[in-house]
Amino acid sequence: MEKSQFEELKNGVQEIIDLMAAKDHKSANNKLLEVSDKLDDFLDHTDEDEDLIEISKYQVLLNQLFQKINPEGE
Repeated sequence: MEKSQFEELKNGVQEIIDLMAAKDHKSANNKLLEVSDKLDDFLDHTDEDEDLIEISKYQVLLNQLFQKINPEGE
């Protein structure tokens, strides 16, 4: 996988965090879904162990952001 693809994921995650800080949870959730779709595409098209490890880190981070945006019980 190209370094630019990981840079794209990194920028997307930062945008999600910025939207959360601005209390724009709807836009943050929409961006999270967009980044998750890109991550799934990257996962489908890679078989390098190093890339899979990096992708799994982003999956964990996106799951944590999802939980922050959509807390259960509210």
